[in-house]
Amino acid sequence: MNSTDTRAAPGSGFTVFETAIGWCGIAWGPGGIAGVQLPESDRERTLARLQRRFPSWRQAAPPPEVQQAMDGVVSLLRGEQPDLAAVSLDMAAVPAFNQRVYGVARSIPPGQTLTYGEIAARLGEPRLAREVGQALGQNPFAILVPCHRVVAAGGKTGGFSARGGVATKLRMLALEGAATPQLLPLFD
Repeated sequence: MNSTDTRAAPGSGFTVFETAIGWCGIAWGPGGIAGVQLPESDRERTLARLQRRFPSWRQAAPPPEVQQAMDGVVSLLRGEQPDLAAVSLDMAAVPAFNQRVYGVARSIPPGQTLTYGEIAARLGEPRLAREVGQALGQNPFAILVPCHRVVAAGGKTGGFSARGGVATKLRMLALEGAATPQLLPLFD
């Protein structure tokens, strides 16, 4: 995931919250959600990662729209299938190509997958599968931009830059009911 270091604007903040598979974090600003931290094994690790990503921001109580996004993430990681596509994301610092990739990724329903090549084709850029993978590796909005639903061709899982790597990706796909080659524990 990309490191995000933007100055804290009024209305910006971050918080951590517990899910069925660990502690997640979320940061927000006036333009929407600025970042999501995938599950860690404990609250302190998640908080430390958010503080590194958003060093000038402060922990705060989430506004109602952020709380709704958090509730959706909790629901998803409990094995339910909420629609998170409408959550407002602050993409001001996100490159245009990545924004396009994230738009396609957000259209993948829970329990389904697309390949990097299929996303590239949907963008009208069929030879840019590798660049799609790189954009997803920089995804600051993991879960809300469900990069875990993007796999490699030929039934391979592809990479995953979050803590736990591919094991985390497979666990999240399994929670959603997607067909996965194997189920691995989230934390060793």
